[in-house]
Amino acid sequence: MLLKVAPAFALLNTPNSTLGENLLTYKSFSAKSGNGFMVCASKGTNHKPLTGVVFEPFEELKKEFMLVPSLPQVSLARQKYCDESEAVINEQINVEYNVSYVYHAMYAYFDRDNVALKGLAKFFKESSAEEREHAEKFMEYQNKRGGKVKLQSILMPLTEFDHVEKGDALYAMELALSLEKLTNEKLLSVHAVASRNNDVQLADFVESEFLGEQVEAIKKISEYVAQLRRVGQGHGVWHFDQMLLQEGAAA
Repeated sequence: MLLKVAPAFALLNTPNSTLGENLLTYKSFSAKSGNGFMVCASKGTNHKPLTGVVFEPFEELKKEFMLVPSLPQVSLARQKYCDESEAVINEQINVEYNVSYVYHAMYAYFDRDNVALKGLAKFFKESSAEEREHAEKFMEYQNKRGGKVKLQSILMPLTEFDHVEKGDALYAMELALSLEKLTNEKLLSVHAVASRNNDVQLADFVESEFLGEQVEAIKKISEYVAQLRRVGQGHGVWHFDQMLLQEGAAA
């Protein structure tokens, strides 16, 4: 690329052949004095001036979908966020809160004085808080994308978890495993909606924040179920409960 700066009149009176090949000229003159300058850029053999640019922001802004909303009830941040994505996020918020509610009921059961399995109570209390944290993450994401959070009703959970054949510990842990698998299915549904609507940001959010963690939770609780099936009821459950307490203390 050849750049030249010369007096304007001198360049106007100079043939293209003396300025170099394929010149791009920019003229600036004073109407009164006739003085000014001209910038010339050349490359190759084309003598036509280079016109146009790849990206013209002000032209792009004229398109209707890029206009900033003026209505106070309309989100300013919303962009390429479809109604289906907004709805499925609100559904997932409800799923997370319902699962949290069930885990909280489990915590209350195992914390009773006539049950007194403190390790299981602590485990389910932490699980409840984690699911509630997930719900809040989805709420924050909904607001970030310009959607509206709509909280829905939560069903009353069970209050008794004792089982005649399995006992309370194994029955509750199997229920927890089912809940984690159900939550994973719901998360995959959210991801499917994002993929169907080409919402790369929502898909990345679900993948990076939830799917990997969900697989880890399913694996861990599956191992707990297998261990509880081995130890049976009675003293074996007490040892398992102590293991949960020690894991929490070590963490």
